[in-house]
Amino acid sequence: MSLDIAQLETHRSALVGHCYRLLGSAFDADDAVQETMVRAWKNSERFEGRSSVRTWLYRIATNVCLDAIADRKGRTRPVEDGPLCMVEDDLRTQDRTHWLEPIPDARALPTDANPHELTVLRQSIRLAFVAALQHLPPKQRAALILTEVLGWSAAEVAECLDSSVASINSALQRARATLAAKHVTLTPSRDAEPALSVEESALLDRYLDAFRLYDVDTLVSLLREDATLSMPPFSFWLQGPATIRDWLLGRGSGCRGSRLVKTMASGVPAFAQYRVSPDGGYQAWGLIVLEQERGRIAAWNTFLDVEKLFPLFNLPLKLTN
Repeated sequence: MSLDIAQLETHRSALVGHCYRLLGSAFDADDAVQETMVRAWKNSERFEGRSSVRTWLYRIATNVCLDAIADRKGRTRPVEDGPLCMVEDDLRTQDRTHWLEPIPDARALPTDANPHELTVLRQSIRLAFVAALQHLPPKQRAALILTEVLGWSAAEVAECLDSSVASINSALQRARATLAAKHVTLTPSRDAEPALSVEESALLDRYLDAFRLYDVDTLVSLLREDATLSMPPFSFWLQGPATIRDWLLGRGSGCRGSRLVKTMASGVPAFAQYRVSPDGGYQAWGLIVLEQERGRIAAWNTFLDVEKLFPLFNLPLKLTN
């Protein structure tokens, strides 16, 4: 059964999301999907139609990703990478290949998914979920994603990973135990509503208004008591409203007067931050991805690699007004 390029391309966004969960990087996911497409095109005449084209492509993509991560550690976040920092600590950097990266929803979520499928796929590209996956050995990571996110049976996963059903069930048990120890939800709820709740939307609106006014007291009132603030590529993170307040009023006060532009990143609303530029207008500064828990902000992540990230999100590097 021969396939054409157009048939393969209709599955690109689903594959990008799948590879992102495995690799923790939007750029690595794009590379993996491109390799998947090349392998699929070269072997299209071998496709026998025993499964759907998408399932066949998922198998290829999974193995492409496993090849890519065989000899490297999973990406991480500052809160998992080093000790809690103080406001006055030095800002040390790590290469972008070290850090978990956000991904645009539009690149990672298929448009042909039904509402319940879309909810599961969206929740499974959230930063906390993908970060937890990076702590799993590669085959455990793949097995968990294929079963918990895509709904494959242990037998289907065993065929994909060239393993036995018993081995896959054992790997899943260990993977679930690891994630449970990190207090991460193992299976995104298939009953959850795809849209933000009224409470979540209101919290984001309050954050946006407070940031535009640079009302620090209101900003920190939106944080959980154990909330964290991080700024990859810096190996630097703070915890707690009082400490984060000191940062915002001190070393972070250059953010006063910033403009925020709404976007979608890693399954949640996000903000492109532009700081006032000395030569006029506003210059790209960071991509803010907020993680909410029980009506408060649990993590405030600002990704500063704007030269790479903003073009990926179709965001300009400069605003003129």
